[in-house]
Amino acid sequence: MKLVPRVLITLLLLAVASAQAATIEMNVNGLVCAFCAQGIAKQLRKFPATADVIVSLEHKLVAVALKDGQDIPDTELRRALTNAGYTVKAIRRTETPLAELRERLKQDTP
Repeated sequence: MKLVPRVLITLLLLAVASAQAATIEMNVNGLVCAFCAQGIAKQLRKFPATADVIVSLEHKLVAVALKDGQDIPDTELRRALTNAGYTVKAIRRTETPLAELRERLKQDTP
């Protein structure tokens, strides 16, 4: 009988982990140069949950791919970007892989 609760707990934990977003997209004001992009990417890569980062100056978009089963709270992301001198307008969590997002950004270049 002890096995059933353990199995249920394991399944619940797996469901929660799979429900987390794979990518965090943020609309950020204040991005004006490649140095800005490089600094933001460096800052966001410090988070242990970060797998990869995209910074698009043209779209004022910053995207963070998360490592499997990990997350970065919105408050920490907002604090990191605000402390670096940028304004975070919106944060969205999606399942869009960064490779797909890169392609979309290339096609939508203003």
